[in-house]
Amino acid sequence: MRAVVQRVSSARVSVDGETRGEIGGGLCVLFAASRTDGEAEVEWMAEKIAGLRIFEDDQGKMNLSLADVGGAVLVVSQFTLYGDCRRGRRPSFIAAGEPEEANRLYEAFKKAVASRGIPVESGVFQAHMLVEIANDGPVTLILEKESAGEMPRRLSDLDNGG
Repeated sequence: MRAVVQRVSSARVSVDGETRGEIGGGLCVLFAASRTDGEAEVEWMAEKIAGLRIFEDDQGKMNLSLADVGGAVLVVSQFTLYGDCRRGRRPSFIAAGEPEEANRLYEAFKKAVASRGIPVESGVFQAHMLVEIANDGPVTLILEKESAGEMPRRLSDLDNGG
């Protein structure tokens, strides 16, 4: 499971010109599930994001979490986080989760974050979205939790049952 986490002063996601999710201060989370992710990765990622101390305290140090500052999360599904650009010029998305399962994990992730008392807004799974953010800092982090299942190391591994 991968997430690009950006501290924002505001963020909004629109589909076909209609705002679908919008927050003030908090985090914009670009979220992707791999083929081997499950509930354990969802819970780990939700706990990690809810507890990240990346908001400034009175001394200007990153020492406060979302709950401490009353922040919200805007979650946007983005399978392209699993784009592999090591070979050729066109990314391979072989490691990205199948749409049905990835959507299930996306929904589970939103619920897991909300269950920690964090307000959650979101985009629309598999839609073409316009994401607008005001990155505060800028602060941008990449989080990754590898699943217990083993990812194929090469495209040929998939062809050989591997």
